[in-house]
Formats: sequence, C-alpha cells, structure tokens
Amino acid sequence: MKAIVSVIGIDKPGIVAGVSSVLAEHDVNIRDISQSFAHEFFTMIMVVDFEKSTSTLKEVAEDLKKVGEKIGIFVSIQHEDVFKRMHRI
Repeated sequence: MKAIVSVIGIDKPGIVAGVSSVLAEHDVNIRDISQSFAHEFFTMIMVVDFEKSTSTLKEVAEDLKKVGEKIGIFVSIQHEDVFKRMHRI
C-alpha cells in the first residue's frame, strides 16, 4: 500500500528528521519526497510505501500527529487511493 504524507509549517531545523524518523520506526519506506519554501513557510509531500511495514495507517498517522505537535507543524497521511479521489479534476 502507498500513502501520501503532507507537511506544512514554519521552516525550522528537524522537520524532515522528525517525520522520517516516525516513518522509519514503522518500517515505512519513503519512495519520493518534494519540499519547498515560500518565505518562512515549509511544505513537503512524501509518497511512502507500507510494503514491509506491519503498522496500520492509523498507527502511523497517530505518531506523525504527535511529532507534528512536538515540532509545531501540521502533518497528515492519506491512503494513495483516497488522495487521488480527493484531487481529481
């Protein structure tokens, strides 16, 4: 299963490390990553793969939310199919 991780916040050290650490703890592989900056704002989109993970999407989402609150960023994760359906034109 693939999922999309979205991150939004004020740029600061440790964002990528915090998010990727949670994913690594759950054996979720990062397949692609894109990040950008607009003034002091940071955005990141990751395509991740649960192929070798025994964790559920909900478990990963809960831990990503915790790290987001700790760092002061917004983090969400959605199943790839849900993300595609939400963003159809």
